[in-house]
Amino acid sequence: MLKQQLLQKGQHKLSPQQIKLMKLVQLSTLDFEQRVQQELEENPALEEENCSDLEEYSDLLEEENKIDITEDQNQSLDHIIDEYFSDDEIEDFQIHNQKNYSVKKHISIISGISFQEYLKNQLHTFRLNEKDLLIADFILGNIDDDGYIRRKITSISDDIFLILGKSVSTEKVEKLLVNYIQKLDPIGVGSRNLQECLLIQLEKKKINQEVLLSKKIIRYHFESFIKKHYQKLQTKLGITKKSLRRIIDKIRKLNPKPGKIYSDNTKNLNHIIPDFNISVSDEKLELTLNQRNIPELKISSLYLDMLKSYQSEKNIKENEGTIVFLKKKINSAKWFVDAIQQRQNTLMLTMNAIMDYQKEYFLTGDPVQIKPMILKNISQKIGVGISTVSRVANSKYVNTPYGTFLIKSFFSEKMMNQEGKEISSIEIKKLLKESIDKENKNRPLTDEKLSKILRKKGYLVARRTIAKYRDQMHFPVARMRKDL
Repeated sequence: MLKQQLLQKGQHKLSPQQIKLMKLVQLSTLDFEQRVQQELEENPALEEENCSDLEEYSDLLEEENKIDITEDQNQSLDHIIDEYFSDDEIEDFQIHNQKNYSVKKHISIISGISFQEYLKNQLHTFRLNEKDLLIADFILGNIDDDGYIRRKITSISDDIFLILGKSVSTEKVEKLLVNYIQKLDPIGVGSRNLQECLLIQLEKKKINQEVLLSKKIIRYHFESFIKKHYQKLQTKLGITKKSLRRIIDKIRKLNPKPGKIYSDNTKNLNHIIPDFNISVSDEKLELTLNQRNIPELKISSLYLDMLKSYQSEKNIKENEGTIVFLKKKINSAKWFVDAIQQRQNTLMLTMNAIMDYQKEYFLTGDPVQIKPMILKNISQKIGVGISTVSRVANSKYVNTPYGTFLIKSFFSEKMMNQEGKEISSIEIKKLLKESIDKENKNRPLTDEKLSKILRKKGYLVARRTIAKYRDQMHFPVARMRKDL
């Protein structure tokens, strides 16, 4: 039965300044610099200066509005709040192994153009008619950063008809892909899967017995190869273990992601800019915030004088639109200046708490000294929300005497050793990595054996936990770590 009733409840509403603060806190130093420059360009009421004149005009800014904010402005505010809540998610602070344990040779490519443009420039050296070139360019657009085309030929053919208005058969698309696009540099680009990628690269090799056997393995025994069923391969090919080892080594030298040769070199042009710097002086830790190219901001005195002048006139209604515009820009500038200060305070407060919590590590640089720490520990210590701590740590780096690290790498789970002492999961992962690095690659250690090794060292870690940490560190299962 439907009935009406009165209900009283409390609601938390975010002010525009709080919304701006949440957005700014999660930005890295470089992104924050760009955001400040964007605000300076978009808001004429904001200026660069060494000192702020906010106090001088505080009475003017806090003066009761004589003109109501329009409905459109309220709607835009609602849109901002909705946008804020849409990305209010807490990062999962799990430690990921950032190191790459295989040595890779990168071809130096200095370029100011994108990977797609690099391929397109090569494609246009072929003698193709206008229609074929248009279709080939479209196919290029489906190549991802790894150098693969992961879409079906039929889907590409349908898109060409829908977008370009050209009717083209799947056979034609296949022909252009194989005869032209897969001939481009880097070798293997335009492949539809790993098997095809390796075969294309082997086709470019000088023919000999090992290359022929390599092709045979990839073409006919690919599943046994990727699953490292070496005994099966020996039996099927009728070769010795020594010969198989040479063939496997040759295949391993091929590039499974040809596009990365280009994209990785372009990405390497960007350097990590630490947001914080921690130094040790006389056994004391000192923390500074990177403010490098961030100017001090203030509200434009010209706009404040204009607002004061219009409000002092008798016919206010005639200048209603101008006054609303000036107030909107000035208030936005004031909120932005205040939000920058709040951002700085929040970042320093949070990082100080993390630094104090992990004081032993920052003084010694020994990873074993890293204590178990979760978002809630820091949140309770400084009296801010967990989501705020998450925003500070997300995608931000700290420079220490021992290297530059992602802040969230200092967060870890709590575990107990046999003595009942709390230890960090980082310590477990360090020991796990050492055990895997030292193992006999002909007989890699299973998760059960790794668990027993850690138990002997005084760490009670279950097999499932070993498997979880091994996955986080990007180590494959024992069978996939096996060498001939």
